[in-house]
Amino acid sequence: MATPSLLLSRRDLDFLLHTWLDTESLTRRERYAEHSRETFDAALDLSEQIAARHFAPHNKKSDQEEPRFDGERVHIVPEAAEALEVFAKSGLLAAAMDEEFGGMRLPQTVATACFAYFQAANIATAAYPFLTLGNARLLCAHGSPEQIETYVRPMLEGRFFGTMCLSEPQAGSSLADVTTRAEERPDGTYRLFGSKMWISGGDHELAENIVHLVLARIPGGPPGVKGLSLFVVPKYLVGPDGSLGERNDVVPAGLNHKMGYRGTVNALLNFGEGSRHTPGGEAGAVGHLVGEPHRGLAYMFHMMNGARIGVGAGAMALGYTGYLKSLEYARERPQGRPLTGDGAKDPEAPQVPIVEHADVRRMLLAQKSYVEGALALLLYCSRLVDEQLTAESEEERARAALLLDVLTPIAKSWPSQWCLAANDLAVQVHGGYGYTREYDVEQHYRDNRLNPIHEGTHGIQALDLLGRKAVQDGGAGLAALGEAIGATLARAERAGGEAAALGAELRAAWDRTTAVTARLWGTGDPTVALANASAYLEAVGHVVVAWHWLGQFLAADGDDAFHKGKRQAARYFFRYELPRTGPQFALLESLDTTVLETGPDWL
Repeated sequence: MATPSLLLSRRDLDFLLHTWLDTESLTRRERYAEHSRETFDAALDLSEQIAARHFAPHNKKSDQEEPRFDGERVHIVPEAAEALEVFAKSGLLAAAMDEEFGGMRLPQTVATACFAYFQAANIATAAYPFLTLGNARLLCAHGSPEQIETYVRPMLEGRFFGTMCLSEPQAGSSLADVTTRAEERPDGTYRLFGSKMWISGGDHELAENIVHLVLARIPGGPPGVKGLSLFVVPKYLVGPDGSLGERNDVVPAGLNHKMGYRGTVNALLNFGEGSRHTPGGEAGAVGHLVGEPHRGLAYMFHMMNGARIGVGAGAMALGYTGYLKSLEYARERPQGRPLTGDGAKDPEAPQVPIVEHADVRRMLLAQKSYVEGALALLLYCSRLVDEQLTAESEEERARAALLLDVLTPIAKSWPSQWCLAANDLAVQVHGGYGYTREYDVEQHYRDNRLNPIHEGTHGIQALDLLGRKAVQDGGAGLAALGEAIGATLARAERAGGEAAALGAELRAAWDRTTAVTARLWGTGDPTVALANASAYLEAVGHVVVAWHWLGQFLAADGDDAFHKGKRQAARYFFRYELPRTGPQFALLESLDTTVLETGPDWL
C-alpha cells in the first residue's frame, strides 16, 4: 500500500520475519519450496489492503449496531458479509493449508502475520474465519474422508462457517460437568440434546451453513471429561452431493450482550429443542461422531491450542493498533510547554506535541515494549509450528512440538494481559478524548478485555503452565525452553558489552524460574504449589518476553531510528518490566498460603 495503515507496523513485521526469524530460509524446505520472499511480501500486502479497505471501515458500526435476534434470525451489519466475501475470494482463509484443500502452503509464521492485520482492523468480523479455520483444521486431523469432503472444503471456500461448542450454562470452563447428550440412531448418526452457552458465531446469515463442533456425552460412557465425545452438527443437513437439506434442530435461544467484541454473534444454542425444527420428523439435532467415542476433548484441544495462540495474536493486534494510533495522536496533539529551555515559562510560546513530555514517552515506550514483544512471541510460536511440520530430523520436530506446548499458555495469556495494558495506556495518552467513542482506542480496550477470558481464562492457563507443562515428562518442556534461551544467552555473551549485560540479567531470571519451579513442586502438595499459579504464569511470561527482546536487541544492529527504537524498547523492558518478576518469584518461593487460608465468608 502506498500509505501504510495504522493497523500494524510493516517495518516491524519485516524485521521480525526476515531479520530476526529468517523466515525466507523456510523456502529451502520442500513444503515451502514454491514460495519466496516476494510471495510472503505479496501476501502481507494483500492482507493489509483488504483489512484496511474492507474490515476496518465497519469496525465502529458493528460495535454500535451489534447483532440482533428477532426470534427467528440473527441480523448483522451487511458490511461484515461483504468483507468476509472479499476475504474468502482472496484465498487467505486457506493460506497455510495443503493444496489438496485449496490452500497455498504458506508458512504458519507468515499466515499468522497476515491474519493479524484482520484482527487489528476488526477483531469481531475476523472472528468468523478464525473459528472456521480452527474447525476445518480439527476435521482435517481427526475427521473421516466424508466429513472432510462434506464440511472442510466448503468452509475453506468461505461458503460454510464453523464454531466450537464446549461451554454450557451450568458448567462454564468445567467441562467435566457438560451434560449435553448424544443418542445413537440405527443409521449411525446421533441425536443431540442440550444447551451450549457463549458460542461465538453461533448463528447468523453470513454463510450458507454453520458447522458446529459439539462436545456431548454418549449415554453409558465414562464420567467426567473422559466421557466426552465430539460431533459435527450442521445448521442445515448436507446431502451426499453437497446440497443443503432441511434445517437441523439447533436454534439460538438468545444472544449475549457483551462489553466489547460486539460484532461477533455470541449465542446460547439449544440442541434438540424440537419445537421449531424436527429433521426427519424427529426431535434432536442430527450429529456425526468425529473419530472415536469418548475422545472428544483430546480432539477439541487440537482446535483449542491453535485458538489459544490465535487469541494471543488477537490481543497483540488490538494492542498494536492502539499503540500506533496513540503514537500518531501524541505526535500531532499540541499541549503544554517544555519544563526547561526556550519558552518554558513563556505563556505566549507555542505549545509542543505531547510526545515531547517524558511521561507520555514513558507510556508509549511501555506500549511498544508490550506489543512488539507480544508480536515476537506469537511469530516465534508460529515458527515452531513450521518447524514441527518441516524440520529435517524427527528430533528437531519433536523439540519444536515440546517447546510449543510449554509456550502455548504464555502465548495466550501474556499478550491478553499486557496488550490490554497497552490499550489502557493508549486511552491515557489520548487523555479525555481517549475515553470517548469518537476515538478508536476506547473500543480497542473493550474488545481486548475479552481475551483474558475466552479459550481458557488467565487462571486456567496458569494451572496449565505450572500444573502440567512445567513438570510433565520430568520437566522436559521447561528444559527445552531453557536450552532455547541458553542459545540466545550464548550469542549475547559473544557480542559482549550491553548485550552481555542484558543477557546476565536474563540468565539470573531464568535460573530463578527453574529454582522456584523446583521449590513449588518439592513440597509434594499440589494445593500449595498451585495456589499462586497466576503469579508464576506472569513471571515466567515476562522472562520469556525478555528473552525475545534480547533476541531483537541482538538483531537490531542498524543506526536508524527504527533500530534505535528497538534497542531502547529492549532496555525499557529489562529496566522497568523484568524486575517485576523478583517480588513474584519471592512470593512463590515463600510458598505463601494467604489465598488458601482465606475463608469464603471473609470476602
